[in-house]
Amino acid sequence: MASTAQQSARTSLGVIPWATLAVSVAGLAVAAYLTYEHFTAGSTLACPDTGVVNCAKVTSSQYSKLFGIPVALLGLAFFVGMTALSVPPMWRTASPWPGRLRLAGVLTGVVFVCYLIWAELFQINAICLWCTVVHALTLVLFALVIVRLALVPPAS
Repeated sequence: MASTAQQSARTSLGVIPWATLAVSVAGLAVAAYLTYEHFTAGSTLACPDTGVVNCAKVTSSQYSKLFGIPVALLGLAFFVGMTALSVPPMWRTASPWPGRLRLAGVLTGVVFVCYLIWAELFQINAICLWCTVVHALTLVLFALVIVRLALVPPAS
């Protein structure tokens, strides 16, 4: 009986899977913009370049790359993956792997966001508004995935 209830919950998506898709697409858009700005050395970040809020200082700091890979590109890859894992067929599948990958993805994303916030606040001494949007979207995505997991546990 419980597996029938779980199967029913999986096939009728509800609002959380759609919300994860919307948040993932929004994150994909912002991360794509930051990646574009990184590779074009653009100055159109629409963010002050003086004071505490200083996108240019953050996006050009030593913390803007990890092992030589631009953090913006890592964010883009994260949101591409989360968008792919948030499409309806990935929520409806009987396979446990999409759910496991979603959980691993958001856990990794939150740990990385914590590192980036630490870098902005305590190392760079500046905040990037666009980066903050990405951080917030990652935290919302984490919350959505965790709440969905709590509401509809995976089939055993």
